[in-house]
Amino acid sequence: MINRGIRQMNNAQLVIDEVKKAVKGKDDCIIKAFAAFLAGGHILLEDVPGVGKTTLAVAFSRAMALVNHRVQFTPDVLPADILGFSMYQKQTGEFVYREGAVMCNLFLADEINRTSPKTQSALLEVMEEGNVTVDGISRKVPEPFIVMATQNPKGSAGTQLLPESQLDRFMICMSMGYPSHEAEVDIAKGKSVKADEYTIKPVMNAQGLVEMQGEVEQVFIHDSIYSYIVDLVDATRTSPYIELGVSPRGTIACVRMAKAYAYLSGRSYVIPSDVVSVFADVTKHRIVLNTKARVSHVSELSVIDEILKAVKQPTTYVKKAGNRD
Repeated sequence: MINRGIRQMNNAQLVIDEVKKAVKGKDDCIIKAFAAFLAGGHILLEDVPGVGKTTLAVAFSRAMALVNHRVQFTPDVLPADILGFSMYQKQTGEFVYREGAVMCNLFLADEINRTSPKTQSALLEVMEEGNVTVDGISRKVPEPFIVMATQNPKGSAGTQLLPESQLDRFMICMSMGYPSHEAEVDIAKGKSVKADEYTIKPVMNAQGLVEMQGEVEQVFIHDSIYSYIVDLVDATRTSPYIELGVSPRGTIACVRMAKAYAYLSGRSYVIPSDVVSVFADVTKHRIVLNTKARVSHVSELSVIDEILKAVKQPTTYVKKAGNRD
């Protein structure tokens, strides 16, 4: 890579190292979340309460000096709380726009599936187009703009399922899971969020993230890799266990995530293992299993795993001979 690219890669590692101070034993989750940042996508974290979902978002915002806002989603949260509203000013006789919580770089939507569908849908336009429309006037949100949402598992008390159209707008869906034994020992000793969260230093700014996103766009993907991704996605549409397969938006998300994963691995080109590493996170929230799968107790991850095993990986994926790892 050129010197500038090397500097940016060093900055990327610095960000990851800072986040690790607050989030113990979840290196894979940190790397994939950062890959989604670099790919310009939104992140959905689905897990039980108390495993560090909110901590992950706060740690990233501190490490990259991003303007972040957090909303705890409850049934009484209104779309105006998210998007903003127009307030009448008696002195001027005009309506003035008051910004909502979404006007920031990193918007943390905590427990997004606890609020009403009307409020959930308020995020659709801003997640897809980066615009907020209030009273017929559209306004751009700051760049970069990323939504990091958490949701409780399906069936938890007081939750409502997100519609497929909204799930499709999240680039990846991850589950952090419980910490390892060693990590939980550290947490028990006090080496946890309360101790380390506020020691996180900003090692990059919003402009640096935008520049890094531009470099990720330049990562090379061979036609055989594009074909491999499309074959994988097509397999979700023809699987006997899947009622609703991955959309073209999911195909694009897989391409962008594979590029970001390759970039964080220090490569300027994508290899098949990059696609394999991110495919489940990109697709598991985009597929809907059918009755046959539910009766057979087949999970989304097991179906995806079978697809990855069945679709043949390409052997050509670099521009020139001799560049392969």
